[in-house]
Amino acid sequence: MKHFLLRCFLLWATLQRRNTQGALPATELNCCEGDILLLLDSSGSVSNYEFSRLLLFSGELLRPFSLGPGHVRVGLLQVGTNPNLEFGLDVHNNQESLQKALQGIRHLQGDTNTEAALTVAQRLLTEMEEKVPKILLWLTDGVQPGDVDKPMSELKAQGVSVLAVSTVHGNYQVLQRAVTPPLESHLYAVDIDNIDIITEDLRDAIIEIIRAERLRVVHLTSHSAVLQWRPVLGAGSSYYELQYHSVKKLDPETRRILPGDSSWVELTNLHPDTSYTAYLHPQSNQQLFNTLSVDFTTLPDILSPAVVSVSDSGPRQIRVSWGPLQPARVQRFSVEYGAIPSGHVRTVTLRNQQNSTLLTGLEPGTQYLVTVSALHVNGKERAMSVRACTQEALPALADLQLIPVQRQEVQVAWQARQEGLRGYWLSWEREGSLRSSWKPSTSSVYLPPTSISTRLTRLAPGSRVCVSPIYSSGRGDGICCTTERDTEANQWG
Repeated sequence: MKHFLLRCFLLWATLQRRNTQGALPATELNCCEGDILLLLDSSGSVSNYEFSRLLLFSGELLRPFSLGPGHVRVGLLQVGTNPNLEFGLDVHNNQESLQKALQGIRHLQGDTNTEAALTVAQRLLTEMEEKVPKILLWLTDGVQPGDVDKPMSELKAQGVSVLAVSTVHGNYQVLQRAVTPPLESHLYAVDIDNIDIITEDLRDAIIEIIRAERLRVVHLTSHSAVLQWRPVLGAGSSYYELQYHSVKKLDPETRRILPGDSSWVELTNLHPDTSYTAYLHPQSNQQLFNTLSVDFTTLPDILSPAVVSVSDSGPRQIRVSWGPLQPARVQRFSVEYGAIPSGHVRTVTLRNQQNSTLLTGLEPGTQYLVTVSALHVNGKERAMSVRACTQEALPALADLQLIPVQRQEVQVAWQARQEGLRGYWLSWEREGSLRSSWKPSTSSVYLPPTSISTRLTRLAPGSRVCVSPIYSSGRGDGICCTTERDTEANQWG
């Protein structure tokens, strides 16, 4: 009898433990309001195991949210040969209903017609006029998603935040272009067996988008900040009162009154590398609203030139570029350059709207010190220097001869240094090219490095024949000779 009671007690304890594990966790306390549409890849490239794991992951991801109008609304759209809307955004108002629906979804298989599904998704997410954040969460294996760039861009342009989870089989570049920045919190590539490890991070990213009450910084520079918030007022007598000040009280506190239908504001004339606190007070005669606040620090001041680079290097030229331009803060730029260690220094002065210049007349195979200076409107000057090397001068063609053979034919012979030689580039004008048009057309051919001569036929009178040596690092200087127009005399120059 004692053994029987002990077995009953163990069975009861096991059942209690299972019931506790299966209970829904406490929902987020009124944290969020918004629409989430799951775009679930249900094509044949997704295995049954992957599909079931994606459904379980979706259930755990959404489990903490309060559902229904005024909270979070969830819909699910399957991607297959044809899009299949399992349930819309206004169907499930509690977790029990949502979890049961997720457990009953069938795998469609078929083709991956993502474009057609995105057309349906765009209608679902944009047809409602509620001013709530909207999220498209794309769950896919990433295999052949199709041409999704345009529809994804249209969704983002309409204010929809696109997040994606890929099971690392497909085109990561397509997913990068599809999601809304920042990529580090909105795009996840993970093995299906380890997908649970991203649940909390992805949920935090979703909460960050659909949190009901928040004031956030969406753009920041050294002298400005753009604040954004979820609209809670409307046009009319309601308004927002904005206050902001630096933590160190560098300036008096600034107060601004903003229209009730506004949802963002730009703060200007801020100090660089300075911490600020901003408060937003929604004011309405009909309802009390919480005051929103945000802390932020402006970026350090960037004075031009902050970066200098060189490109288009040749034996006798270098292109120098710099930035940022800052035409409102810079009077002019100057570029000084000279050969290292003691070459003659030359200076070029440029307008404040120019961010590059080509330095010519340089010596081949020489290292130069290039200094870009900016004279700012406040009288201060900032400079940055780089070292740049010109390319070695390539050997020129040593000799070129045109030997007449017969009317309109010539034997072309040449000589060049063989070290590093890759071939020759030969060009000439054919018969008839000068008669048909005042602008002659040319023919050209590449010859191997073993060639030292070739015969040209049907040459035009006064044809210009040019031969240039080709080396591994570029084309050397060539030689051109012109045939006499009196072809009967067989004279060539």
